[in-house]
Amino acid sequence: MSLRPFHLAFPVNDLAAARAFYGGVLGCEEGRSSGQWIDFDFYGHQIVTHLSEGGGGDALKNPVDGHGVPVPHFGVVLTMDQWEDLAEKLRAAGTRFEIEPTIRFKGKPGEQATMFFRDPSRNALEMKAFADDSMLFER
Repeated sequence: MSLRPFHLAFPVNDLAAARAFYGGVLGCEEGRSSGQWIDFDFYGHQIVTHLSEGGGGDALKNPVDGHGVPVPHFGVVLTMDQWEDLAEKLRAAGTRFEIEPTIRFKGKPGEQATMFFRDPSRNALEMKAFADDSMLFER
């Protein structure tokens, strides 16, 4: 069975800032758009930024391996090389990390590289990678 792309739509308070962040900083190709929304190719998945009063925003946090993880959040599982390249790209762009690029669950099942940051509307993103992809759902 091949993995099918997911679709995620979420609020933003500024489409130009969303276009600059998702298209410019993250390098996501833009698809269809209107004056109220923009489609992006997010590593083969479809995300849609919808202009909304109040945009995204800060949310709750849950403790995970010593960090306060923003809830809700979304992201994608990258290869380790892609994750390292993206971390450098984000640093070069002056991105403020919610959780700095780090290795979570070191030496345990599910060990993973992770980083959290927010888009201009304060929506939280987590990008992660595994040295061994078989650890994705490991307990």
